[in-house]
Amino acid sequence: MSPAVPEFVRLAWHAAQALLPGSPERRRTAERWLRGWEENRRLQPADWVLMSWGKSGRTWLRVMLSRFYQLRFCLPESELLDFDNLHRRNPEAPRVFFTHNNYLRDYTGNWQSKAHFAGKPVVLLVRDPRDVAVSQYFQWRFRMQPRKKLLNHYPPHGAEIDLFEFVTDPDVGLPRVVQYFNDWAASRTEVGELLLVRYEDMREDPARELGRILEFTGTPGTPESIAAAVEFAAYDNMKKLETEGFFRNAGARVKAGDAGNPQSFKVRRAKVGGYRDYFDDAQCAALDNMLRQLDPLFGYGIDGIASRSSA
Repeated sequence: MSPAVPEFVRLAWHAAQALLPGSPERRRTAERWLRGWEENRRLQPADWVLMSWGKSGRTWLRVMLSRFYQLRFCLPESELLDFDNLHRRNPEAPRVFFTHNNYLRDYTGNWQSKAHFAGKPVVLLVRDPRDVAVSQYFQWRFRMQPRKKLLNHYPPHGAEIDLFEFVTDPDVGLPRVVQYFNDWAASRTEVGELLLVRYEDMREDPARELGRILEFTGTPGTPESIAAAVEFAAYDNMKKLETEGFFRNAGARVKAGDAGNPQSFKVRRAKVGGYRDYFDDAQCAALDNMLRQLDPLFGYGIDGIASRSSA
């Protein structure tokens, strides 16, 4: 449909394509556009953007941010930050737009460009792509709904795919994660304010990294409030909160897919370099070779992770 068509007409057309009978690919394209429209609607009033690839530690950071904002703005502790929900309770709390820049690209048409984020402070959260790809496999196998697999071009529900096959798949595995990171490295100048935060640095010193994020996004905290947020989001407490279904508005976001299967938990292992536990030496070498394509901006190398300052 031509971009010159009024927005409400485009919206109605895509809604009809998503709901009415037709080819699965046509319905998928329409639904992705609609999801992108909704994301763009949230992006416009957002105070800042938290950008990441899936399974990069975003839920952990979301819980830390939630606890900090709860303390600072006197909000209920069971309210998990979800865009503007805390802002509606207290207008001083920021509206935080969480995105993977997935559906948004279907709507904007900016497949490589990041121009739609211009004017917004962006926190880019990254993690070693090898760990990301492994964690994404368990997300796909134990947590992802069949419809979501279809919508995002993942292997179909019930497919017999082993871990190494998934991780080396160019469409969903390590090569795709590396491409995503490299796209950000190439287009980072299109975003006026960009803060790079690595999961590994958060594991090393979560208070320091949370403090950097809060300072960058305009709500600096005291050492005491930051420490309280870090303690609340500690691994053991996160597992406990997930088991209890503590966050009332979280839905499936912080909830085990199967309470009897530890691999189905959102908070699974939180281990740096844990990918090596799943592969033999030859397979690890193959993954390390794929990582050579990654832009050095991020500081991930086959021999380890660069220090935060050098990255």
